[in-house]
Amino acid sequence: MDTLSFKTVSANANTKDKANESTVQRKWWVIDAEAEIVGRLAARIAFILRGKHKPMYTPHVDCGDNVIVINADKVRLTGKKLSKKQYIHYTGYPGGQRFVPVSKMFKVHPTRVLEYAIFGMLPKTKLGNKLKNRVFIYAGANHPHQAQQPEKLEIKSVKK
Repeated sequence: MDTLSFKTVSANANTKDKANESTVQRKWWVIDAEAEIVGRLAARIAFILRGKHKPMYTPHVDCGDNVIVINADKVRLTGKKLSKKQYIHYTGYPGGQRFVPVSKMFKVHPTRVLEYAIFGMLPKTKLGNKLKNRVFIYAGANHPHQAQQPEKLEIKSVKK
């Protein structure tokens, strides 16, 4: 057996160096979030953003795809989350802790519920900040990314 024939190939990111060309091939996907459960949908979108569905996945490299989510205002929450779940943030001032229930968030900013769920599943590093720029969430059925020729993705077909 020739052990030199087995090579571990890692993906490399886009570089300014012409000698080291990128091995990452990005695609654009459109996901319809209508009647999908928030957590399950967010887990699969984070999976695609990281690039874990590709055979060339490398943990420290941004090798994921771009994702467009439409109909984000029509997602579902299971159980009593709509009445009991709250988002918490702190203003930085004494006594500045604020609570926003999910039901109010759906009315004011319908895309943020899904956005917070996806961002919570990404790494909290520089890589995670890059990945956040690759997801585009829209409340309606229209999006301005037709020029990128995105492909429709059935979210149930994404294997984890």
